[in-house]
Formats: sequence, C-alpha cells, structure tokens
Amino acid sequence: MMGTEILMNVTPQETRVALVENGVLMELSMERARRRGLVGNIYKGRVSRVLPGMDAAFVDIGLERAAFLHASDVAPVEREELQGGETERTESIQRLLREGQDILVQVIKDPLGTKGARLTTYITVPSRYLVLMPGNTTVGISTRIETDTERARLKGTVEGLQAELGCSHGFIVRTAAEAAPLEALRNDMIFLAKLWQTIQQAAQKVRAGSEVYVDLPLTLRILRDMVGVELEKIRIDSRETVQRVSEFAAQYVPELLDRIEHYPGERPIFDLYNVEDEIQKALERKVELKSGGYLIFDQTEAMTTIDINTGAFVGHRNLEETIFKTNLEAAQAIARQLRLRNLGGIIIVDFIDMTQEDHKRQVLRSLEKAMEKDYAKSQICDVSPLGLVEMTRKRTRESLEHLLCEPCPTCMGRGYVKSAETVCYEMFREILREARQFDARELLVLASQPVVDLLLDEESASVAQLQEFIRIPIRFQVESLYTQEQFDVVLL
Repeated sequence: MMGTEILMNVTPQETRVALVENGVLMELSMERARRRGLVGNIYKGRVSRVLPGMDAAFVDIGLERAAFLHASDVAPVEREELQGGETERTESIQRLLREGQDILVQVIKDPLGTKGARLTTYITVPSRYLVLMPGNTTVGISTRIETDTERARLKGTVEGLQAELGCSHGFIVRTAAEAAPLEALRNDMIFLAKLWQTIQQAAQKVRAGSEVYVDLPLTLRILRDMVGVELEKIRIDSRETVQRVSEFAAQYVPELLDRIEHYPGERPIFDLYNVEDEIQKALERKVELKSGGYLIFDQTEAMTTIDINTGAFVGHRNLEETIFKTNLEAAQAIARQLRLRNLGGIIIVDFIDMTQEDHKRQVLRSLEKAMEKDYAKSQICDVSPLGLVEMTRKRTRESLEHLLCEPCPTCMGRGYVKSAETVCYEMFREILREARQFDARELLVLASQPVVDLLLDEESASVAQLQEFIRIPIRFQVESLYTQEQFDVVLL
C-alpha cells in the first residue's frame, strides 16, 4: 500500500506541487514568478471608499483593483479606536472606517475573476505549532485534536507561556502541536512575537498601498501547512530547492527531514503517476467513471454544476441498482475532482434520481466521508425534492481552470459559436442595409472559409437572388484570420 507523497516541480518561472495519495493525484498547487498568490500577505492599506449599502469598504493596497473589506472582518482593535471601546459586531461600516484612513490588512482571498482581493483586519501569522492572533488574548485549540486531556494540556501550557513571556497576543494551537513538548511551543511563541514586532515596525515606515509581510513561497508553505498528514516522501527535482526546503524542515518540521529527497531522473518528475495527464483531464468537462458512467462539470461565475450519467454502464441486476452503483462511484470521483480542480463557492450536484431513501442516504454519506479528507471547509445539504445536492466549498485561491486557461477568443467563453448558416443570413441583412444606405458599384464580402464555402455552394441561389434584388454585384473573399462569426461588407 502506497502512502501520501509530495512531488515538487521547480523552474525559475513556475513552481508546481502535486499531492499524490496511493498513486492518484489529489491536489495541485501552482505559483508563477510573475503572479504569486496573495493569501496571507499583510499590507498597509488606505480606505478609498466606504459603501454603507454593502456594509463594506474598498481598500487600496497597491494592486490593480481595490480590495474588499466587509464590516464583519474589521477587528475589535479598530472598533475600539473609533468608538471608544464599543466592540459590537453589528456596527455599521461608517462608524468603523472612514475614507482616507490607513489600516493594516491581510488578504484572505486572492482576486478571483472580476472580483478584487478579500481582506480582514483580524490578522493571523502562522508558524509550525501556533498561529498568532494580535490584539486578542484567547487561546483556541484545533478541532482535529480530539482527546480532552491533550486539549486541556495544550491550553494550560500555552496560557502558562503567555504569562511567563508577558505575551499579550492570542494563539490558535495547530494540529501539529499534538504531543509537542513545552520547549517547542515556547520557541514558536518567541518567534511569532518577534515576527509580529518586525511587521509592526515595517508598517510604520512604509507608505499606504505597500506590502508589509509576504507569506512563505509555495515550496515552504506546503511543508508548514501539511500538519498531521503522514507523508512517505517529498521528491523535488531542483537541488537548490531541496537545500532550501531541508533547511526550513530542520528548523520547523524536523520529522520530515529524512523524507525529503532530490529527484535526479531523466523522466520529468510529473510523469511519475501520470500527473501531467491527470492535469489535462482536470481541465475537461467530462470525467469518465470506471463503471462506464461519467460526470459533466460546468463552472460559471455564480456556481459549479455537476451532472451524473450512467453512460455505458448497464449494471447486472436492475435499473435502481445500476443507478445506486453509479452514484456511489460518482460521489468518490466528485470529492477528488473538487480538490484537484480547486472548485469553490456554490456547487450543485445532480445525482441520477434514486427512489429508495436508503440509497439516497448512503450516497450522501459517501460524499460526506470522501470530503472529510479535503483541507478546504465544505458544507453539504440533504438531497432536495428535485434530487439535487447543494453544497459549498471554501476556496481562497483561483480554480485550476482559471489558473491555467483563459476564455476562448473565438466564442468569448460561451462554449459555442454561431453556425456558418446563421452568419450567412446575418450577412444578407447587412448587405441589404448597406445597399439601401450607400451608393456602391460593387460589394466585397470578407469572411471565413466555412462561411464563403456555404455561400458559393448551398446558398448560391440565395446570393443570386440578393444580387438581382439590390442590382449590385457581390464578390466574396476568404479572410483566413477571421473567426467563423466575423465578416465585413466593403463598399467599392
């Protein structure tokens, strides 16, 4: 039985990290030198607009688009300064912020599509075992640490260290801290307190719209965030990165040090476990299931829809059994595809209609169980009367499709183009319009090859009729660079 491996493909332009479980690609993270992710970065921003109707503000942090800050993401520190100690969460944005005000903010969501980055003033700075929460004094424990005695031990230890070091900040104890010794927690707390001091000093020196703190690069961030995951190997195809990752691991995650290895193979590292092929498949609408059924993924601005079909799967017993088996297999495939494609927001799953309540429950439970391995938070609703399952999945970074692709310049993201026949009839209307409006001796029509072929073949009688009607000769010319929808009518 193979375990969980991390493959890192590093080039000067791009870093790609694949998480492979039992030889199957489960997640892909990417970072490009020209466009690094912003989540976790801290900026000194300036409030550019306060929007009472949306209970939010736009903040200039030096990016192309202004970032978005909702009233619920404004921390009590700002509230107290502005309101003399009131910390009511429902306070309106006008009482919390004013235009032109400088404010320290952290990015919690990368700019997605047409939306700017999402911000918070509840700043958090993570390390190996703890997450620092400035301006707070509480101690929270990761929900993944389940034993009551260990939770009580960690809470008592961290509160004791706060008192001992005179630390006035709050902390979240991460999953990795389970069974961690006192000294390791003390070192983490000292490191985070110093780091926060450095961030505050940097914020005082820079102008509004400047970056104050940048989160770790992808190769190191993955190591820091893979808490509580049993990793077999971390294979990296760059010697320089192996050294950097090893130094980081020695300091923060020493238990992973002996699992880091350089991959010197002639074959590209992503050819192991067919990672490149899996990435290509993750960009397609259709996902084949082993049984012969298939899924169809449609990603839109508002939501993602997933449709399940039995396809070539005919089953062995009866229709209900066939449907149940296909839906069970689909539930597993959906959980993996959501992680791999990094789909978020509202997701609607249209399972094949099941008549038995027991089958519905089992399919839903199967989906919930498969989603438990996902690091992103998700919420799944019961099967609706229409047989749909509604769910949400939290996403902080762009989906795989948005990272690797751009809208088709021919169809502009619609996914279809006008037929050659439709374009011909549009052209006839344009010719009539121009013939009535202008006095021309001859008309030259520029169009794509399929449209001109149709005009000279099947529509030749219509063209002859049109010429007779307007009493102007029409010439056609193929323009190889035109898309099927493009044409021009030139007056000669």
